[in-house]
Amino acid sequence: HVCTVEDARAAVAACRYSRPAGSANFDPAGQRGDGPGIAAKYWGLTQQEYYSRADVWPIDPKGEILVGMMCEKVEAWKNLPDILDQVPGIGLVVIGEGDLSQDLGFPRQYDHPKVVEAMTDIRRICAEKGVVCGHPHVNPNNIDGLIDEGYRWLMASPTRSFAALEKGRARLSGQAK
Repeated sequence: HVCTVEDARAAVAACRYSRPAGSANFDPAGQRGDGPGIAAKYWGLTQQEYYSRADVWPIDPKGEILVGMMCEKVEAWKNLPDILDQVPGIGLVVIGEGDLSQDLGFPRQYDHPKVVEAMTDIRRICAEKGVVCGHPHVNPNNIDGLIDEGYRWLMASPTRSFAALEKGRARLSGQAK
């Protein structure tokens, strides 16, 4: 629920290590705590190698941390141009269509003109600011349309399978061995 410039600045700052004031790419000032041991091991790096990569892209072109925000309230939509203009480091905006449609008063009515207008405008703003726009509910039935609309970060909807449950029920009822 990043809705304001201040929210966005705090999100980016939370992903960055502190550095001396006046350092290159200082803003937003990092607030992340030290202690890279586990992350460095997970990344397969020494701690110093990790420090050289553990910054926010695109603030640091060598940074390997991508900060994304979800635009899921009308307030966020209206503030999005200011957020993207004033906060370096937002590399991705995902439209939280469920919450956004709720906030607009048309819960999960994704074809409602007001919801379509909001989502279209968010994509337009992202395109104008050079920031990738994402969609969180991609499936085989909507993928072509989402790409045509300009989404470039696509999160597949989870598949739900009850195969194990069905097998367990059959086994417990004596129908399978």
